[in-house]
Amino acid sequence: MGRGVITGRALVLTEPLSLWGGMDPASGELIDAHHPQRGANLAGRVVVMPAARGSSSSASVLAEAVRAGTAPAAILVGQPDLIVSIGSAVANELYGKNVPVVVLSSEELAAISDGEEIVIAGDRVRRA
Repeated sequence: MGRGVITGRALVLTEPLSLWGGMDPASGELIDAHHPQRGANLAGRVVVMPAARGSSSSASVLAEAVRAGTAPAAILVGQPDLIVSIGSAVANELYGKNVPVVVLSSEELAAISDGEEIVIAGDRVRRA
């Protein structure tokens, strides 16, 4: 899912994340007490994670973060996730803002370093 070109710095998460209970949509902060990267901020970042985890409410958290201006620039995952994709589609419909959700192979995900600049055009991802 995606239109235009999105660029941002990668935030590589070492474990899956549920946005419901895992991200504060008011600030973009990763708040899951059990996540190793608790305290990181997802706002404006290209979030790279092996998979999404958890609740169907993650879609509403992503849409609310888009409304609040604290959403990730894009989400790159190793497994398709319908809930996160629905949240992106709803946010695009309601607020006209796109958060691409792109599925990559585990090898492609592993090649992305934390903090490196990522460029996303549609479903094409490249390191800047």
